[in-house]
Amino acid sequence: GKRIICEAHGSGEKFMLFPDDRLRAAVSGDKTVSSPPPSNDEVPSALRPKEIQARIRAGQSVEQVAAASGVDAARVDRFAHPVLLERSRAAELATAAHPVLADGPSVLTLLETVTSALVARGLDPEDTNWDAWRNEDGRWTVQMAWKAGMSDNVAHFRYTPGAHGGTATAFDDAACE
Repeated sequence: GKRIICEAHGSGEKFMLFPDDRLRAAVSGDKTVSSPPPSNDEVPSALRPKEIQARIRAGQSVEQVAAASGVDAARVDRFAHPVLLERSRAAELATAAHPVLADGPSVLTLLETVTSALVARGLDPEDTNWDAWRNEDGRWTVQMAWKAGMSDNVAHFRYTPGAHGGTATAFDDAACE
């Protein structure tokens, strides 16, 4: 009784109607009550759990999804949690991947390589944050964030899971360094 799902004949396109007094009157054969149509602001833009998870998997935060869709953050968080765990696990696995160099994959892992580079610059490798998300093409992007002085820095890698930890390819200048 809260919504009617319709499907266009031929194209199969689906759309949703929210019944009001005018529609109920038309269906029952009564004269329609004239009232202004509801504005788009009155129609909730509730995302399905699958859509919430797709946005989180693509790198959005719970707060970003909630704000963009007008949905309560607590509702988004319920469906986001397993995907956030998946992203965290992908970032963790990526640290064991082998960076791809000009002559092939490195013997050292990404974590070992990054740790060496940070220590050489006098930075604490424990002060890094790792995150990962799946791109539209299904591949993983891994981000390492760290602070150097007053500046926030990020490096991005393309992570490909595989045998012996998989591979990580530098995606930007910070990752190359």
